[in-house]
Amino acid sequence: MSPSVQRGTDSSGTAVRVLPVTAENVLLANRSAYQPKTLPAVFSMTSGGPAGMRGMEALPDAAFSPESRPAQMETRVPPPADPGPYRIGIGDVVLLATPQAGSTVEELSGLLAAQTQRQGYTVQDDGAIAVPNVGRIQLSGRTFEDAEAEIFQRLVESGIEPTFSLEIAEFNSKKVTIGGAVAQPAVAPITLTPLYLDEALAAAGGTTVADRTYATVRIYRDGTLYQIPLDELYARRGLQRIRLVDGDSIFVDTEYALDQAAAYFQEQIQLAEFRQSSRQAALTELTTEINLRRNELTEARENFQTRTALDAVDRDYVYLTGELRRQGRIALPYDRRASLADALYGNDLGGVPTSTANVAQIYVLRGSADPQAMGAVTAWQLNGRNAANVVLATKFELRPDDIIFVAEQPVTRWNRVVDQIVPSLLTYGGNTATSIAQ
Repeated sequence: MSPSVQRGTDSSGTAVRVLPVTAENVLLANRSAYQPKTLPAVFSMTSGGPAGMRGMEALPDAAFSPESRPAQMETRVPPPADPGPYRIGIGDVVLLATPQAGSTVEELSGLLAAQTQRQGYTVQDDGAIAVPNVGRIQLSGRTFEDAEAEIFQRLVESGIEPTFSLEIAEFNSKKVTIGGAVAQPAVAPITLTPLYLDEALAAAGGTTVADRTYATVRIYRDGTLYQIPLDELYARRGLQRIRLVDGDSIFVDTEYALDQAAAYFQEQIQLAEFRQSSRQAALTELTTEINLRRNELTEARENFQTRTALDAVDRDYVYLTGELRRQGRIALPYDRRASLADALYGNDLGGVPTSTANVAQIYVLRGSADPQAMGAVTAWQLNGRNAANVVLATKFELRPDDIIFVAEQPVTRWNRVVDQIVPSLLTYGGNTATSIAQ
C-alpha cells in the first residue's frame, strides 16, 4: 500500500485540490498570513555601557584664603636654562621629503627640480615612526642631526635611495602653559627656536592686570616656584628674556603671596591626580558591570538553547514524508521564513533520492485555515523533472504544519511488491518440497 495524493474527496471526507507550483501560484500560496516566531530579546541585546559613570562627580572648588599686601615683594629668578638643541619627542610630526621619480626627458630639462614627495609621520608612543619598506625608526630623544643620520642609515640598509630632507611639521612633545591674568590662557609649544618669557606672555595675549603694583609672574619648574614682580619684569629687559624649558608653567598672579601660588600649583596637581584616579575607578567599575551583563546575557541564551534542545520551547514545524532518504520534521527558523528548497536541500534528512522518488510529484500539503473547511487540503505540486522549476521552490514559503510529500516511482512500487512476494514464494516452495520429500 503506497501513499499517493488523490484529487477530489475520498472516503474519509477529505477534500483535496491539486495546484501546480507556478510563479503565479507561488504568490497565491505565500499570501497566507504567517509571522515567524522571534528569538527572545536577550539574543539581540548587548552588554552596552552604563547611563552614567560613577567616580566622575564634580571636582571640589579651588581653595581661597584672604591675605594682606606686603610692603615689597621678593624677586626669585630661575637659574639660566640651556636644554641644548631640540630633541624630537613623542607626538611630534616629522615631514620626510623624497625626490619624485620622473622620465629622463623631465630630469634633463630640470622640470623635477622642485618636485618631491612629502609624507608626514607622527612619533608614536614607543618613540618611533613607521616608514613603509623600511620599518620603525627610533627618533624620540634624538637631535635633528642625529635623526637625519639614523634615517639615512636605515634607508641605506633597506636598499632605498637615501636622498631626502627632514622637517618637523608639528611640535607637540614640548610645551609651556600660560594662565592667570592673561588675555587668553594658552599652551605654547617649544620649537627649534628658544622660547622666552616675553614671547610666552605675548602668545597668551599679554597680561590683563589693572594694577601692576602687586602683580607677579610665577614660574613653576621642576618642583620649585619662582616669581618676578610685573613692574620689575617690564623694567628689566634681561628678565623678559628668561629662556623657558619643557614643562614650565607660567601664572600671572594679581596677589603677592608666594605660598598661595604654591598652593595653587599643588592643588592643580592634586586635582589632576584625583581625575586620574576617578577615571581609573570608573573604568574598573564599568568593566565589572559590562562583564556582569555579558555573563547574564550568556546564561540566558544558554538556558534558552538548552530548553530548545529538550523540546521545551514552542516551535513551528514542517513534516517530511514519502519517498525521502529519511522522514522526519524540521523546525521553521526564527525571525525569517523558510522555503521549500530549504526543507528539501538544507536539512540533515538527506534530500530527495532521484533513483526511487518521482521528482515530478513533490507536494506541499497544506490544510485550510477556515474553521468551516477543516477537512480541505491544498496540494501544491512541484514538477521537479524540469530542473528550472527548482527556482520556484526557493520562492515557495512554508507554513507551520505543512506536509512535504514525495511520491515514489512506479518501478519503485513494483520492486517493493516483488521484494515482499518473492521471499514468501521461496519459503512456501521450500516448505512444500520438504513435505513431499517426507
